[in-house]
Amino acid sequence: MKIISEAKSHGGCQGVYSTQSDACGGDMTFAVFRPLVAKEQLCPVVWFLSGLTCTHANVMDKGEYRRMAAELGLIIVCPDTSPRGDHVPDEPDNWQFGKGAGFYLDATQAPWSQHYRMESHILDELSGLVAAHFAADMGRQGIMGHSMGGHGALTFALKHPDRFKSCSAFAPIVQPSTADWSRPALEKYLGADETLWRRHDATLLIEDGARFPEFLVDQGTADGFLENGLRPWLLEEACQKADIGLSLRMQEGYDHSYYFISTFMDDHLAWHAERLK
Repeated sequence: MKIISEAKSHGGCQGVYSTQSDACGGDMTFAVFRPLVAKEQLCPVVWFLSGLTCTHANVMDKGEYRRMAAELGLIIVCPDTSPRGDHVPDEPDNWQFGKGAGFYLDATQAPWSQHYRMESHILDELSGLVAAHFAADMGRQGIMGHSMGGHGALTFALKHPDRFKSCSAFAPIVQPSTADWSRPALEKYLGADETLWRRHDATLLIEDGARFPEFLVDQGTADGFLENGLRPWLLEEACQKADIGLSLRMQEGYDHSYYFISTFMDDHLAWHAERLK
């Protein structure tokens, strides 16, 4: 692990780091905020998975999480959204696929399968680094995300309820197997057999028997992707059928931006902290 930068913030430390990733076949960058109390004791960890076109830096620069994370004693980990580098295959003119659009899965189709293995990178490699190098209580982990990252957070929680004790999302893609901006990516990464997409779709995971105690989801009513891409009512229907707790808050007038995320970030962090006591 290499230190790219570290800066004091709200008494704690906001760091940016890189690591050689076997899963992604190259250097991967990630951010970690450590509250001051992490110098004295192990702290709960909350992962933030970002959306399409983003890197680790978007939420770090615009998410406004440090003050509340410092107050609550939370470590915040922000991975990148895809592998990077000139050697990594890409579709440069397609913002919904390739670099910046890893969809938090392990690709199985060439040429993407050599590098696009974000699920293994986060759950295995980064988790090991966080446990080894930061004062992280890995028995108290929560996960959250935005848009494509909300999709990742929901699916990771549903597949690993023994690991993650809390899960929330901002404007998540709740059914990527049928959404306009994610269906083409799943086919390229995973192939044409749609049965193999089900483990990367929150609503279908629930339909297939996956369970998680409860979710918090915030969605802006002025979000331009609401009708064709996000469709939170599909998650609401799936959770109702499975008796999974869901607090779905439709936030009047908010769009898909970090102005929306930063407005409700404190609520989400407090929600995670309560469940990670």
